[in-house]
Amino acid sequence: MLTINDLVYRLGGRLLFDHAGVFLPGRSRAGFVGRNGAGKTTLFRLISGEIAPESGAISIPARTRLGRVEQEAPGGPTALIDFVLAADLERADLLGRAEAAHDAHDIADIQTRLADIDAHSAPARAAAILHGLGFDAAAQRRPLSEFSGGWRMRVALAAVLFAQPDLLLLDEPTNYLDLEGTLWLVDYLSRYPASVVVISHDRDLLDDVATHILHLERGKLTLYKGDYSSFEKQRREAQLLAVKGAKKQEEQRKHLQAFVDRFRSKATKARQAQSRLKLLAKMEPIAAIVDDSVLPIRLPSPEKPLSPPIIALEKAAVGYGDRVVLSRLTLSISNDDRIGLLGANGNGKSTFAKLLGGRLSPCAGEMVRAPKLEAGFFAQHQVDDLNEGETPYAVFARLMPGAPEARIRGRAAQTGFSGARAETLIAKLSGGEKARLLLGVATFNAPHLLILDEPTNHLDIDSRAALIEAINDYEGAVVLVSHDRYLLEACADRLWLVDDGTVRAFDGDMDDYARQVLSKSRDEEPRRIPVAPAQEGSKQEAPKRRDAGQARRKLAAAEARVEKFTQLIARVDEALAAPDAFARNPQEAARLASQREELAQALAAAEEQWLELAAEAEA
Repeated sequence: MLTINDLVYRLGGRLLFDHAGVFLPGRSRAGFVGRNGAGKTTLFRLISGEIAPESGAISIPARTRLGRVEQEAPGGPTALIDFVLAADLERADLLGRAEAAHDAHDIADIQTRLADIDAHSAPARAAAILHGLGFDAAAQRRPLSEFSGGWRMRVALAAVLFAQPDLLLLDEPTNYLDLEGTLWLVDYLSRYPASVVVISHDRDLLDDVATHILHLERGKLTLYKGDYSSFEKQRREAQLLAVKGAKKQEEQRKHLQAFVDRFRSKATKARQAQSRLKLLAKMEPIAAIVDDSVLPIRLPSPEKPLSPPIIALEKAAVGYGDRVVLSRLTLSISNDDRIGLLGANGNGKSTFAKLLGGRLSPCAGEMVRAPKLEAGFFAQHQVDDLNEGETPYAVFARLMPGAPEARIRGRAAQTGFSGARAETLIAKLSGGEKARLLLGVATFNAPHLLILDEPTNHLDIDSRAALIEAINDYEGAVVLVSHDRYLLEACADRLWLVDDGTVRAFDGDMDDYARQVLSKSRDEEPRRIPVAPAQEGSKQEAPKRRDAGQARRKLAAAEARVEKFTQLIARVDEALAAPDAFARNPQEAARLASQREELAQALAAAEEQWLELAAEAEA
């Protein structure tokens, strides 16, 4: 379906594709992964014909209909449903011809073709897609101009999905969606009848949708069969094989070189020595597959925990002016809670987060906050509000008036901006770097409560894993709003549903919630999940949930330690495998050998602890 041969492309002097090639079979659903800035969006532009490669070729079969969401949000007076229906160009053309046709044969041909493409059910199909992406019947009749940019991007996505192209290219489609829209999209794409290539950092989407993973690294494209979890396993195995192969080849090199050095000057062995020199010259070095290191994310924990509950709401209400958004709020938050907020966009999740963060006051009822409660707030829209003319150093200098430069630079380095990176203009930072900077600002005072509203939008998969580890290491309370199901499952111990003008405990897990959302979107009778008042059942179950959550966090931390020790051992082995490691610096080599033994013991202990915690978490 899609063939790329010997592709070369540079962007601003940087080589993005270095003689890359891949063949993607027809009717496959490929997740396209790689580090931010590697060139994934550029490849989409090359496939779409927006830009031309330096050399090489990209080919798709003739008459293949290509679909891609435009970068710019649509606008104007057109109603949402009409905009989506217009995306099917053939249907629009046939309907126009049907109105103008007078010849009986032409009319028959047009009506036959309209029946073949199921044109008469098009309005219902378009409405179902818009409903799945969060637009009710009334919203579908409103003009595009009445919606914000993010909602209009949803409409653009709906139009591309409705057109059902033969090759669908989606670039981070969940960035504009809430959790409910993401669950619907994952379900839709898993049943898509043609080929899909989707750039995404959402692990659940890649696991549930992808039949293949297309990996871009160091200018090369590699296609793996299976979902993302399978890709990770295959890649780890390839890394191990590459390390072993490189080590074995190095030993062979040493053996051949020793023979040459010994017998080069002897006439009887000169020919044999010469043949071994040729063999050495032909020996292609095996490049070990090494992942680029990801800077850890640090969320400083509060110095002293507060007595629980840190926030208690009793029949509270909150809103803006005379408009009440949420009422009947009877909830409490402990000092180590991990709460995931569920609910469609527009139900009041952000309003509730502002109430918890102290940015809004209750307009009725009672809200008690612990004395000296410090709350940190991260919201995705803040990324766009950063002053692009500033630097990370300037941001932290403003937070630390009168502090010496060394302390300011130290704090910037802890956030991931060491050395010259601290002096880089914010305008030149990637989305992920801006998100790291904002996390550093939000947690500057080591808050007791951390509210994270869509923190993963600008992070790649490895950075999301670093964020999960940081949240699980953080010792304060966390309230999460996210469309990333993997993040919620890894970090949240309790789920609260924002719906019907209130917030209540959700008695179920993410699978239950996904089933409820999808049953509604398919116009089936929804499987009702009981939503219990927080002040009754949730109080009784809270200690059990908290214990289970702590066990999962400990397990995740232990797993991270095992991975860290494994990586350190691999680095030491790589250093020891160098040809002149012992000759160049015998003391350093001996130290490394001793360090490897210590790391091996630490790894064994970490693995044993992981097994114990796994059993505890399962129980």
